[in-house]
Amino acid sequence: MSWLMLIVAGLFEVAFAFCLGKAKEATGSEMYAWYAGFLVALTISMVLLVKATQSLPIGTAYAVWTGIGAVGTALMGMIFFKDPASFWRIFFIFTLIASIIGLKAVSH
Repeated sequence: MSWLMLIVAGLFEVAFAFCLGKAKEATGSEMYAWYAGFLVALTISMVLLVKATQSLPIGTAYAVWTGIGAVGTALMGMIFFKDPASFWRIFFIFTLIASIIGLKAVSH
């Protein structure tokens, strides 16, 4: 259950980064709605991370959480915000994914 909470926390990290990106593009009340979404996603992400670290090693949990966020945000940037999708960016995203899987495999 802790791993599931950690994965969902990482997905909410991606969500709050997405909200920041959309807020940067928005104006007026739409901008404030995206910032509100950022705060909600940030809160959920942090609460789930705290709960996951109650039974997972903090170093592993934090590394996996930030890894999910980094991979998800990089992919989201390429899909929604026209970030470049070069060979090396994709290559290093895959190395991050391999590292996250490796941390899960060696954690008890």
